[in-house]
Amino acid sequence: MRKFTLFLLFGLASLQSYAQGNLSGDLMMNVNFFDRDTAINASNNPLYDNVLSGGEAWLSLRYNYKGFTAFVRADAFHNSNLYNPTSALSGFGVGAWSLSKEFNNLTITGGYIYDQIGSGILFRAYEDRGLLIDNALVGLHLKYKLNDHILLKGFTGQQKDVATVTQRYDPIIKGFNAEGDFNVGKVHILPGVGAVNRTLDNNSMSAVVGTINSQAVVTRFTPKYNMYAFSLYNTLTVGDFSWYAEGALKTHEAILKDNVLQDEQGTVLFTTLGYAQKGIAVNLTGKRTENFMMRTSPNEVLLRGMLNWQPIVARLRPQRLMARYTPASQDISEIAGSGDVLIAPNDDISLTLTYTHINALNDVKLYREAYFEGEYRGMDKWIFTGGVQYMEYNQEIYQVKPGVPIVKAVTPFAEIIYKITKNKSLRTQLEYQSTRQDFGSWIFALLEFNIAPRWSIAASDMYNIVPNPTKYSEPKHYYNFFVAHTKGPHRFTAAYVKQVEGINCTGGVCRYEPAFSGVRLGITSTF
Repeated sequence: MRKFTLFLLFGLASLQSYAQGNLSGDLMMNVNFFDRDTAINASNNPLYDNVLSGGEAWLSLRYNYKGFTAFVRADAFHNSNLYNPTSALSGFGVGAWSLSKEFNNLTITGGYIYDQIGSGILFRAYEDRGLLIDNALVGLHLKYKLNDHILLKGFTGQQKDVATVTQRYDPIIKGFNAEGDFNVGKVHILPGVGAVNRTLDNNSMSAVVGTINSQAVVTRFTPKYNMYAFSLYNTLTVGDFSWYAEGALKTHEAILKDNVLQDEQGTVLFTTLGYAQKGIAVNLTGKRTENFMMRTSPNEVLLRGMLNWQPIVARLRPQRLMARYTPASQDISEIAGSGDVLIAPNDDISLTLTYTHINALNDVKLYREAYFEGEYRGMDKWIFTGGVQYMEYNQEIYQVKPGVPIVKAVTPFAEIIYKITKNKSLRTQLEYQSTRQDFGSWIFALLEFNIAPRWSIAASDMYNIVPNPTKYSEPKHYYNFFVAHTKGPHRFTAAYVKQVEGINCTGGVCRYEPAFSGVRLGITSTF
């Protein structure tokens, strides 16, 4: 691998020297300094007790020339807390590389491949650095444009194991995808079909068999090496209406359910229906999931070895207090529905109404949200936004906290933006979350000053104004101070952070993180 990487880097440099292609790249780097704070439980793990600092970086290079594309990325983790927020991960190597050539409507790619089928329910190889998800398919990918209306794709390989930087999970993954693009009169349709096969290796199967044999006799079964999954989907657009629908089926395989391995078949039904014209937009979303666990093997848990990505029906709220209770999609049991209505009677006023209803298939309440937001732009230099959220959140299921009650919270919020000059603005945000569960009630305040496009400076405080006595005996402050400087393609950030334990979500994927205390530095650059 090391010799191949040196060869690839040398080849990129040589191609740039002798051919009229395009060489580009980017850098992303994060550094954390851990400041022990027992008052907020940011302590008692190696990061705060011994390591004290760490970080991660990604450096990518991409070369394009006459249908040929070469890509290589170096990944570095030095006492990084991204993989597991309570322990340090260290490693360095080629985190991704690929060689691709397009000719006569056929594109051949070998190496680390990022792609998906449909919405991602069946298969999605993607990267999310905020949660350290990098489940690239390492293998071969073919894409053929049959004609102006039909595109065919096929792939085979193994999934990257992000914990080891350069290693892969042993099971083999194969897939096929066909997509169309047709106009039938005034109707535009984008149909698609997909299929995925995962074959377990002997070591993974031995681990599955060992787990099954350790279970009670009545729960034992004979596991299968191969799992097959299929999906059918379509987007239909007629005038102001747009409708997406997808159905997926997975054959029987061993999945972890109720803390034991069970032999189950899986299904997913997902749909969105939208209508929009001047002054009004309506969007409806529904999803039903049953036993649709897609992983490299039944031995992987949490965010490890995921083959797919299930769309999240609830809306991801950017407000700090609301974001603490974002419901992740459930692979085993979920039936969810959501509706949004946007009304804009004129250019100065917009109103948004949302309702979300999520249960398990056995009718256990998982999540409820009723949300209202209004925005007013009718005053020169001012933008006013305000609203309120009512939320019910099953913390026992989403955060795996046995015996805790459902969190019920009311959260009013307001945001004011004042445009001082053409390139200077001041943003103020206020939130209050009233709840008796979890940590109790919170108040959040933020003040942000921007000098576009160079500077952004912000200070905020998240204050546990009425604490739950089972958590803390007195209120606590969680201060944040942030500064960002942008110069050309470079962006530098620095922040002093006190973060309460809770949910961190990016891209619709969520994970629970412990409290954090310390300094965070970041650099992003493109060239």
